[in-house]
Amino acid sequence: MRKQIRFMLGHEKRQLDAVDPTMTVLRYLRETERMMGTKEGCAEGDCGACTVVIGEPDAGGMTYRAVNSCIQFVPLLDGKQLITVEHLGDEDGAMHPVQRAMCDHHASQCGFCTPGFVMSLCAQTLNHAKPDRAQLKDVLAGNLCRCTGYGPILDAGEEAMQGEVDDQFSRVAHETSETLSAWQDGATVQINGQGRSYYAPATIDDLAALCKEYPDAHIVSGLTDVGLWVTKQHRDLNTLIYVGNIPGLKAIETGPEDISIGAGATLSQLHDELGRHYADLGELIRRFASLQIRNVATIGGNIANGSPIGDLPPALIALGSRLVLRCGDRQRTLALEDFFITYGQQDRQPGEFVEQVIVPLIGDRAAFRCYKLSKRFDQDISAVCGAFRVDIEDGKVGDIRICYGGMAGTPQRAAACENALRGAPWTEASVRSAMATLDQDYSPLTDMRASAEYRARAARNLLLKFFFETTDPQDQTRVLSVPDHAHG
Repeated sequence: MRKQIRFMLGHEKRQLDAVDPTMTVLRYLRETERMMGTKEGCAEGDCGACTVVIGEPDAGGMTYRAVNSCIQFVPLLDGKQLITVEHLGDEDGAMHPVQRAMCDHHASQCGFCTPGFVMSLCAQTLNHAKPDRAQLKDVLAGNLCRCTGYGPILDAGEEAMQGEVDDQFSRVAHETSETLSAWQDGATVQINGQGRSYYAPATIDDLAALCKEYPDAHIVSGLTDVGLWVTKQHRDLNTLIYVGNIPGLKAIETGPEDISIGAGATLSQLHDELGRHYADLGELIRRFASLQIRNVATIGGNIANGSPIGDLPPALIALGSRLVLRCGDRQRTLALEDFFITYGQQDRQPGEFVEQVIVPLIGDRAAFRCYKLSKRFDQDISAVCGAFRVDIEDGKVGDIRICYGGMAGTPQRAAACENALRGAPWTEASVRSAMATLDQDYSPLTDMRASAEYRARAARNLLLKFFFETTDPQDQTRVLSVPDHAHG
């Protein structure tokens, strides 16, 4: 095992061998490096004030991601480049093109959130992306501005994306990639500090061995949930096993009948591939959270934490997805819906981890839709998430799968409703009759996101919406766009 982490801070090399495994990157920057440009706003990955850019080697070059430093732990920097707002100025003192555009368009008011906006836009320029204004809104959805300066910020973003950006990072991307690639030695990383231990295996076999040795360890990747255990709940996490260094867990392979997805694949990775086959699922992933969160959150983490309001499980269950779990050398496969037992309890044995998710491809033989209801359209947790798949044969329902999130202690299929529809004609009368059976399937709770009455009525109406969309494609049931002023 290697007992140090190595990363680049800007262009400078860093090596740490004794660090608290749960120290956040934000705390490290401000308290150890004394770099104050990165701000703490919410400490839960919601406001974007702490946004930094992480660079990783990719085919001789570099790929960059905007991430929330407030919920990322320092050991996760191993083998990567960390770029903050302090690094953007050129050697001659010239501002980065994004900074210059922000100034030219008067896109900063109080200035607290400005470094986060700059870094989110900078990640796009470093990746040579050319987002249009609508795409820029998605890029910046995870950056909040209390001064409501979104219009000038979008104007600055559009200007900064024009032409090819020539900056100090792009000029040396190849050399940076070579340095970071040379550090990838295939060793498991072990870091001890403050009585806590952190392990980062490089292979699935090493991960399986560690999980058996430490069955009570917290398995982490994006830290979009676990990070809050530290920043908000102040919990002590004694042993962490990080899975983000394992190439096999990030693989996505599409075959003739299904898509095999490694549990460590991020939502950003999944967006295009799943969206290519299921447009609604691609849009659900886009609305899942901010880009910073999607850049690190994984499909395995979203499933394994067992949240009743996780957005992916209802859609994946409606499609008939399966899980591959592994313990040591043993694998087992089960239907995703069977993984969720009750609130806070999943069918995962000590030392076992989610290795793969298998998503069937239904092609044109069935209709599939999924819908998310939340108080905010973007970057909000669902009150209700409904997913539907139906096979129609000669005007009748051959098979149907209906699953809701937010309606029970786990993502749960609507068995009574499915039985009422299976074999019935696919008509409005049949659907309206089956809507009443949802009361047999669910007894939703009232909480801060929605009342039980709202959830029950919304679930019924989503089924009706699905019927309308699958019988008359001309029916307009969607909000197609949000005007610029609505973002203020």
